[in-house]
Amino acid sequence: MDKGEQRGATERSRIRRNELIATGRKLFADTSYDALSMDDIARHAGVAKGLIYYYFKSKRGYYLAVIEDSVADLVSRASGDTGAPRAQRVRRTVDGYLRYAQNNQAAFRTIVTGGVGFDTQVQSLRDGVREELIHTIAEGAYGRRDIPVLARLALLGWLSGVEQITLDWLAQREPDRELVCALLMRLLRATLGTIEEFEPGCPQPPREPVPPPYPQDDGRGAAAVPGGTGAPAAP
Repeated sequence: MDKGEQRGATERSRIRRNELIATGRKLFADTSYDALSMDDIARHAGVAKGLIYYYFKSKRGYYLAVIEDSVADLVSRASGDTGAPRAQRVRRTVDGYLRYAQNNQAAFRTIVTGGVGFDTQVQSLRDGVREELIHTIAEGAYGRRDIPVLARLALLGWLSGVEQITLDWLAQREPDRELVCALLMRLLRATLGTIEEFEPGCPQPPREPVPPPYPQDDGRGAAAVPGGTGAPAAP
């Protein structure tokens, strides 16, 4: 096989692997790890079970590859849109986080709770998501990713609350995502105010009204916020 044929075979292999991961993301989005057998996965993918073993070695290997791909998607929502105003970027990060959780509920629960049992690999992926989100919020609030330890601890506490609120919101299926996003933004502003009290070098950014994120997705215009018709002020 010459180099051109090798490159072609490698590309076909990459495409097939990505197709299997895409199938896994659909399956694990709303179905738990234990509820799916390898036979189920192969049937939904339309392939022989041995092909999944060929690429991923085991069900757990396949599951971890799917979760890693899901994590990359979630992180890209946090690190993307760098050209937007900082306040708008922060709000879109929070809204993107909620959108991901809403559309990938089983995968989201796996990421934030650490996976099947005590899965150190999934927990490592979860820690990476947390760090990226903290860095993104810090950059939106202060214009830099490197912040004092105390400020990082405060943002980590806020993010832990975000995770728990989101999990409970998914279970309750109410209120609307826009209201949950508004709530999390208000809590973030309170956290930023507390950080300023302890770290004067991290002043709370001025309030900056921004349009609701992705209004084209629902056609509703401004986010529905109690007592108002526009989006809440962002940090």
